[in-house]
Amino acid sequence: MNKTVLIIDDDKALQMLLARIISKEGFDVLTAGDAQSGLKVLEKEKVMVVMSDVNLPDANGIELVQTIKTKYPLTEIIVITGYGTIADGVMAIKNGAFDYLVKGDDNTKIIPLINKAIEKSQLQARIDQLEHKISDKYGFDSIIGASPALEAAKGLAMKVAQTDATVLLLGETGAGKEVFAQAIHYSSKRKNKPFVAVNCSTFGKELLESELFGHKAGSFTGATKDK
Repeated sequence: MNKTVLIIDDDKALQMLLARIISKEGFDVLTAGDAQSGLKVLEKEKVMVVMSDVNLPDANGIELVQTIKTKYPLTEIIVITGYGTIADGVMAIKNGAFDYLVKGDDNTKIIPLINKAIEKSQLQARIDQLEHKISDKYGFDSIIGASPALEAAKGLAMKVAQTDATVLLLGETGAGKEVFAQAIHYSSKRKNKPFVAVNCSTFGKELLESELFGHKAGSFTGATKDK
């Protein structure tokens, strides 16, 4: 299991103290004295947790949180803030940081906080793996065939998947309409939301219209309010 922690702080004494505390618990510790050096480390090494000071020589630690999370979304960030700057720590969390530590606070909080951050990173990594498996199973690559008609249909479906347009798929039974519908869904911006297939033939006309499109009060017996 990767247990690499990067400390970004220009205070050498604090950097060494944190490194000693963290390495004693079996973590691999890397250090950097400023934001640019820290980003170079992240380019070369797979880091699970970054501990960064708010006040860095070449950057604002709060802005650095956004930069790191954009490039390395699975890396969790713990912000180190001085007394009187707790508001900075809170703002960093809003920007994507996992949590913050106050300088001079109880050092026993450090290791449990790092362990929780690593657990979150590992959980997100597993979620991403599952999403990729689902995408591979239901994406356009799962539609096998090389006929010009099929390739044209796939090309059009791939284009429309990137839009918010409503799509109507027509074809005989067994032609693969639901397969295409799934591929469009899992290639769209809505891929993290549920895909719901409805067998319309099992519903009466009025109920189906009501469930899909809603209704006005009084439009049929039992419709007591707008839906």
